[in-house]
Amino acid sequence: MVENIKAIVRICDSDLSGQLPIKSSLRRIKGISYSYANAVCSILSLNNEKIGSLSPETIKKLEDVIKNPLKYNIPTWLINRIKDYESGEDKHLVGTDLKFQKESDIRRLKKIKSYRGMRHASGLPSRGQRTRSNFRKKGRRSLGVQKKKVKR
Repeated sequence: MVENIKAIVRICDSDLSGQLPIKSSLRRIKGISYSYANAVCSILSLNNEKIGSLSPETIKKLEDVIKNPLKYNIPTWLINRIKDYESGEDKHLVGTDLKFQKESDIRRLKKIKSYRGMRHASGLPSRGQRTRSNFRKKGRRSLGVQKKKVKR
């Protein structure tokens, strides 16, 4: 029996190769991690078959589980927006929604001039890393080594 495998499957505004297994192809969507893909596949009881062989109804169900995880009892520690800043609710963002939300969070930090916002604005690391040897490129140019003057 020859299976009808689609070459490209569109899920959550992302084009996925139909030749890959379900779990590894879901990971190609921005915002879906290894454990989140496993949770989605276990909820829908999908084996490790190719994603191109899924029916359109299964693909719609898969997209619904990805976008509404709380409706399907996915634990909140797998969700990427716990207690959202504006709404206060738990939600999971994928694709361009995640990118837009991340940019607006950084914009908000810059606007209120918090420490993290100022580090983002100046292009420096915001999580406490050392900057003596790393992060020495300022706008694609590397900075030269500056030696201390020798006392004579």
